[in-house]
Amino acid sequence: MKYLILIVFVVIVWSIWKKRNQTSAGEQTPVSPVPQKMLACLYCGVHFPENDGVSDQSGSYCTAAHCKAAGEERV
Repeated sequence: MKYLILIVFVVIVWSIWKKRNQTSAGEQTPVSPVPQKMLACLYCGVHFPENDGVSDQSGSYCTAAHCKAAGEERV
């Protein structure tokens, strides 16, 4: 009788463990974003992601206003 109780207990623990692993395996971990190259604005020195900036022949700027202001200073 005690072996029957032991077997039932092991089966219950095993089934709970298996269900728990199936639910955690089904959850997908969020994909981390790809790192972006950081640039420094030639006008103010602020660092910004390459995709967020404005570039012209003289370099990269954090905003179009800084690009325009740097162009006016060169003239």
